[in-house]
Amino acid sequence: MSEDLERGFDEVVLGRRSIRGFKPDPIPKPVIEEIVSLATRAPSSYNSQPWHVHIAAGDVLEAIRRDSTERTASGTAPSFERMESGAYEGDHRKRQIEVAVQLFEAMGIVRDDKAGRDNWTMRGFRIFDAPLLMVITYDKQLQGGDIAPFDCGALSNMLVNAAWSRGVGSVINSQGVMHSPVVREHLNIPEDQVILISIALGYPDESFPANAVVSKRRPVDDVATFLGFE
Repeated sequence: MSEDLERGFDEVVLGRRSIRGFKPDPIPKPVIEEIVSLATRAPSSYNSQPWHVHIAAGDVLEAIRRDSTERTASGTAPSFERMESGAYEGDHRKRQIEVAVQLFEAMGIVRDDKAGRDNWTMRGFRIFDAPLLMVITYDKQLQGGDIAPFDCGALSNMLVNAAWSRGVGSVINSQGVMHSPVVREHLNIPEDQVILISIALGYPDESFPANAVVSKRRPVDDVATFLGFE
């Protein structure tokens, strides 16, 4: 691999961060097509490619934003289609809290600022006011196993990195599909597909404080176990 290719890859991976504040500027369709085309090079089990990407902008996205926030405000219970693992505990919960603290500090949201915290939560249901939404689904005939969601995770990772390489920011967003009936209706998602996750995309608003937050990562020694080395 050439040094230029290696450097380019490292810059994308190390430079990418979750973007939660976007400019209103639309992303040109050719750029979106490039991002999706790159992302579909993601590996999948026996090249099964179980994924589908449903992309919304304009009036369709506004309808999803409106109905999701209305259902949330009215107290409608979440309706995920994927299996939920339950509340995170221990180190997993500790890392969740750690990044939440980073974000709230950046946004100036203090512990007793209920209005500020509620507004931050609603941003997720508003798809972070992004100009573009991608919803990842997979074929229902594969539901119940781990591999199809795993493959879609690989696609999602490729999508956010390919987007970053084109100057487009993103954040993977569970709240965007928390009211799956809304998403299914407005995106005309066939019944033979399972709604898994959504990604909000747009050009980063560099004046939005939370966009400067870089979440911490575990060191290699904590992640990897090496055996058979001198």
